[in-house]
Parts: sequence; C-alpha cells; structure tokens
Amino acid sequence: MVPGSDPPPGAVLFCCTHNSIRSPMAHAIMRHLYGRQIYSDSVGVKPEPVNPFVVAVMDEIGIDMSRHRSKGFDDLEDTSFDLIISLSPEAQHKAVDMTRTMACDVEYWQTFDPSLTQGSREMVLDGYRTVRDALMKRIKARFDQGPAPTS
Repeated sequence: MVPGSDPPPGAVLFCCTHNSIRSPMAHAIMRHLYGRQIYSDSVGVKPEPVNPFVVAVMDEIGIDMSRHRSKGFDDLEDTSFDLIISLSPEAQHKAVDMTRTMACDVEYWQTFDPSLTQGSREMVLDGYRTVRDALMKRIKARFDQGPAPTS
C-alpha cells in the first residue's frame, strides 16, 4: 500500500487447497511481519497436516510452524474478514462463495504448489523456499504502509 491510500484491512484470511503449505506460510509470514496490526488466519478446502518441508523452510527465516494445525472453512470460528486471499484455484471458488453471505474483498494470488517439485531433497526445499520468498515479497508489497506522509 502506498502512503495516503486506503488503510490496510483489519482482518485477512489466506486460503489454499489443503491448508498445509501455501496458506499457512502466508498466515505465518503475515503474523510475523504485522503481529496484531492486521489479524490473519488460514484455511484450506480439504485440510491436511502441515507439510514437513514448510516447517523446515520457515524455520530458516525464524518462523516456527511446528504447531500449525490445519483447518477447513467450516472450522472458522469467525468469518468477519475484510479480505480473503486465495492461493489456489479451488480456494478461489470457495472464497467467492463466501462473499454471498459476507461483505469482503477477494484477491487471487496464483501461487505454485511446491509439493509438485521433484528431485533431490535440496531441489524440493528450493521449491518451497521459492514459494516462501514469493509470498513474503507479495505480502510486503500488498500491506506495507511505507513512511508516513510529511505535512
């Protein structure tokens, strides 16, 4: 966000297919960067346990994902989100469906699924690092307020 533009959303939901890779990474990065300034959560269409490669690559940047518990849309305790960011086509469909019963914006950030990466362990880890770093960059670009305008 640029100074003088609309204020950042108060609550953001990240969603992907399984809530085991992309959306938990995005949620953890958001929480790491913005703490309580912007509330965030994550869900998946078909939740699965967090991927161990996620835990490994997030640990490299000082974010502990070992306690993440995946959940689905039906597990949300609160649906008062200002913005839903979907990271997979399946999640985008579900996010758009949610706008029928709640007033919020939806953004689709096409994000590669690093679980499709093949090769050595290091090659697979590089796939996860690429997604992590892309999410970090995109979140900063979308939510950073920049310096306060001078009067």
